[in-house]
Amino acid sequence: MASDLNTRLSKKTNLFGLQVWELIGIGVGLVILSILCLLSLCLTSLKKKSKKPTNSFPLTQIPTLSKEIKAVEDNITIHMGKEKSYSSESGSFLHPLAFGYGSQSGDEGSSGTVTMYRPFSSSPTTVVRSPLAGLPNVARLGWGYWFTLRELDLATNLFSQENVIGEGGYGVVYRGCLLNGTPVAVKKILNSQGQAEKEFRAEVEAIGHVRHKNLVRLLGYCIEGTHRMLVYEYVNNGSLELWLHGGMGENTHLTWDARMKIMLGTAKGLAYLHEAIEPKVVHRDIKASNILIDENFNAKLSDFGLAKLMDAGKTHVTTRVMGTFGYVAPEYANTGLLNEKSDVYSFGVVLVETITGRDPVDYERPPKQVNVVDWLKMMIGSRRCEEVVDPKIGERPSTRGLKRVLLVALRCVDPDFDNRPKMAQVVRMLESHHYSSHSHRPSS
Repeated sequence: MASDLNTRLSKKTNLFGLQVWELIGIGVGLVILSILCLLSLCLTSLKKKSKKPTNSFPLTQIPTLSKEIKAVEDNITIHMGKEKSYSSESGSFLHPLAFGYGSQSGDEGSSGTVTMYRPFSSSPTTVVRSPLAGLPNVARLGWGYWFTLRELDLATNLFSQENVIGEGGYGVVYRGCLLNGTPVAVKKILNSQGQAEKEFRAEVEAIGHVRHKNLVRLLGYCIEGTHRMLVYEYVNNGSLELWLHGGMGENTHLTWDARMKIMLGTAKGLAYLHEAIEPKVVHRDIKASNILIDENFNAKLSDFGLAKLMDAGKTHVTTRVMGTFGYVAPEYANTGLLNEKSDVYSFGVVLVETITGRDPVDYERPPKQVNVVDWLKMMIGSRRCEEVVDPKIGERPSTRGLKRVLLVALRCVDPDFDNRPKMAQVVRMLESHHYSSHSHRPSS
């Protein structure tokens, strides 16, 4: 019987001369393959139904770093409180103001819109669209947005050289435009290993949740492979350095009022970092090129690549000296001793630079004038303070007003850091000068 079965199975058929048992094997295989295909299709269909469509942007898993960062609410209601806001001043800030600039800035939350209330107002006055509106919700971090490398490639035209707007020791900054139309500045870390990565993490953790009108807002970041990038709001009216030293054009000079407004805004942003958040943040690289200016000549303090988080309760730390020559406080340069008073010194140097229009260090000048702080002290000691004002300023300040601002600058650059004021005190002193120099309040 077994012999007959073998004979039948071994019998050749008319189909390509295959034996019966071979045809049976092929048939069973096809049935199994069909079952597997059906199962695969069913699983795929179930997965698609369980997912909610968000957008057509490329998305991958959000890195664990986002879990380490303190999140804030997606929608933030900002009450203007008692802080004075100057969106415009009487008169022109330029000689002449022959052109206009725009910028993308504001105190928006990370998604949706922000409702801004004026003091004692019963109804909202301004609704501002968030720069992150329209981007996929799955990539939101609470305070900002996690960008993919592909999104930033598209935004910056593959990081083309034509999009470069700045370079520093830690990275290159590119101008870009998100798919929702928001202009951004993308800081690409050159060396993603070692210290550069630590500084990147410090930036994200220090300013991801920070919201202040005088600080450049961090919109998000990208961690993909060895790539480390930060995405900021784009402020396109140049920096204080460009305005002071001719980078914005020969006939575009800041007036005294514009300079004081910019320095007051910078002081407010720095005071916020030092005294309004925990842990406090020491910037470590305050300089004219890190003070950006928007279309209303409001200061935006930028570049937290050298930021150092201060542990609560510690009065100072000793660290590797980082900063820009001419702006660094003497105790920091000599010993590595760092606290917020180091930033106060650097701010004082920028204030002197803003008053005089001179670089902090200029070796093309006579020996006694190379260092602008030393030169200023010499001029004041010789009772020649009127001669220190930048000659490019059109209408000069009053002698009384000039002396008050010079006193603020001298206190900030005191060699003994214990004698330097806190930034909140600097704000009050500059505000006092600002109000005394105007006969009426600027419109809001």
